[in-house]
Amino acid sequence: MRDELNSEVSSTDIHIRNGRLIDPKNGLDSSADLFIVNGRIAAIGKAPESFSAMRTIDASGRIVCPGLVDLSTRLGSLETELAAAIAGGVTAVACPPDTKPPLDEPGLVERLIRRSEALGLARVFPIGALTQQLAGEKLAEMTSLSKAGCIAFSQAQHPIFDTQVLLRAMQYAATFDYAIRLQPQDHYLARDGVAHDGEVASRLGLAGIPVCAETVAISTALHLARATGVRLHLARLSSAAGVALVRAAKLNGLKVSCDIDIHHLHLSDVDIGYFDSHARFDPPLRSGSDRDALRAAAAEGLAVLCSDHTPVDEDGKQLPFAEALPGATGLELLLPLTLKWAEQEKLPLLTALARITCDPAAILGIDSGSLSVGSPADLCIFDPVEPWRVTPAALRSQGKNTPFMGYEMAGRVHLTLVGGRVVFEC
Repeated sequence: MRDELNSEVSSTDIHIRNGRLIDPKNGLDSSADLFIVNGRIAAIGKAPESFSAMRTIDASGRIVCPGLVDLSTRLGSLETELAAAIAGGVTAVACPPDTKPPLDEPGLVERLIRRSEALGLARVFPIGALTQQLAGEKLAEMTSLSKAGCIAFSQAQHPIFDTQVLLRAMQYAATFDYAIRLQPQDHYLARDGVAHDGEVASRLGLAGIPVCAETVAISTALHLARATGVRLHLARLSSAAGVALVRAAKLNGLKVSCDIDIHHLHLSDVDIGYFDSHARFDPPLRSGSDRDALRAAAAEGLAVLCSDHTPVDEDGKQLPFAEALPGATGLELLLPLTLKWAEQEKLPLLTALARITCDPAAILGIDSGSLSVGSPADLCIFDPVEPWRVTPAALRSQGKNTPFMGYEMAGRVHLTLVGGRVVFEC
């Protein structure tokens, strides 16, 4: 229903010509024209009968792919961050429940959806709170939240100390086939830590977070998922050991998926440098060998990629490393950092783009991430080699916090379409 509402905003028929179409879901990588009618993809290659374009877009030298789908986007200022999303070619975002107030009531969810649809930018898919106020004690009203529009349930970065509460949540979710998303980190093992527990943290005198903080939490979640049969998604894996646990679980038939923050594919704990607060993440940047394992997991399709977009104002970063707020702005860097990873790993674009289009769409269970005829015309048109420099002025997000500030990136988005409407153009 929400797709129908968004696509009805405009009935412009569009002809996109001379582009290189890449659609990982359907294995398409070829030069062909694409035709949009009433907000949906009507045909590829040959125009549909009686088609008359109200606009023709010349995509010569550019790639036309499904709009990017991001599994974790924090929306401090809704309009500003959704503007950043479409500038990065992201047409669908999943919003974690740790908003203010948390998404634990249907009215809050419905208001978020109404506001996002009124803006007409990227589509927003709320993740509901697993427990009331994310306190980890009483289960939230998952059925009511689902009816209001939540597509999964999570604690975001808030722990559940009582394992029985988590078990009951999984049992309830499994009964109604709701998906649960957990960021695996044992609170007690990670308590007071701010960096990977390794040589760099020791040298800088920073409190460390050991890898076992992740693996203990993953093991607990997998055991409970096996007992309940729930659909489980593990968010923001950071270690080789964590990847190995998920790989074994999938081989044993568990319904488990996972994602990796795009920053963790390119950075390691040495990038903290001399207390660079822009390199503070939760979970932390880990060792080079962990980073390499994450890159391999994404390449093989074990994990998908996300921006983990966390806009932080300057005051939140201009603090000593241990006191600075973790996270980075990521929506506008998701595509170029994915392209950089693909180039370094010598991966075909078909494979790389799958990790930020059809794969996350499948995890969310939404009708996005493909160029299938009949699907919503959510598209990203970009030049894969055009350079641009990451500067505060170049970022639309309210947060300018990124360890890549000043870097030159390859891959510039030129147009973004949502429901057949051009919502971004440069």
